[in-house]
Amino acid sequence: MTVQAEPQAPRWDPLIPPEMAIKAEEVGVAKAALGWRSTLALAFLAGAFIALGGIFSATVMAGAGGASWGLVRLAGGVAFSLGLILVVVAGAELFTGNNLIVMAWASRRVTTARLLRNWGLVYAGNFIGALATAFLVWFSEQYLLGSGAVGRVLLEGARLKCSHGFLQALALGALCNVLVCLAVWLCFSARTTTDKILCVIFPIAAFVAAGFEHSVANMSLIPLALFIKAGAPAHFWAVLGAGPQSYAALDWNGFLWANLLPVTLGNILGGSVMVGLVYWFIYIRKRPA
Repeated sequence: MTVQAEPQAPRWDPLIPPEMAIKAEEVGVAKAALGWRSTLALAFLAGAFIALGGIFSATVMAGAGGASWGLVRLAGGVAFSLGLILVVVAGAELFTGNNLIVMAWASRRVTTARLLRNWGLVYAGNFIGALATAFLVWFSEQYLLGSGAVGRVLLEGARLKCSHGFLQALALGALCNVLVCLAVWLCFSARTTTDKILCVIFPIAAFVAAGFEHSVANMSLIPLALFIKAGAPAHFWAVLGAGPQSYAALDWNGFLWANLLPVTLGNILGGSVMVGLVYWFIYIRKRPA
């Protein structure tokens, strides 16, 4: 007579860090094995989700010049959290979060070729999704809301992003993805959707409020500002009391080489090395087979 074991009751307590590390490794293996079509499609969604978070953030911060600078940044950061919440809960592939695949790579469960394949596909998909969303928002003329206040926030933010020195942008990118990957890392402890949302909000609000640089967010925010600069109507500039010449430093060359390149390298440094490999070293390096 076979005695069947009673089914175990579901756990509701959060996973502890050693369990989180094992889960992160398994997720990395699964991500690296995903087919290229699904990877690209999910990456497109992530780029769009992050773009929507960025637009939400710019809208919240628009026209708040009389309020405390720090509180305005905090409000914008909380709003921007929408992007990663959609990625984590709805399901999508985000380049900055996928930097944690290095945990599976360090354990030799993912090859270097598989790692770079995933990063390349996801980066490309993020870029396409972010750029498509930026164009759609520009075409909708949403930036004219608040008597052009939303457009002003986007233009000023993009001009600042393109004015960083290479090493400064690299450092800002590293700091940003430390927080983004910590948000993803915390989600590995979560049991419910509510847990995941709460895990995301504070790290993401922190990086936005502090002015750190996120490559995927910049794939939509800076092009959107460039679209506005190139095609905004005359009455928009009249309300702003400025013209496209006021943003001469904002161009595609500055976007790609002064911002996106160093920020991407900084994101990889912050997410892969300063979070992923650190937790791999602590919890997985000497784990028995």
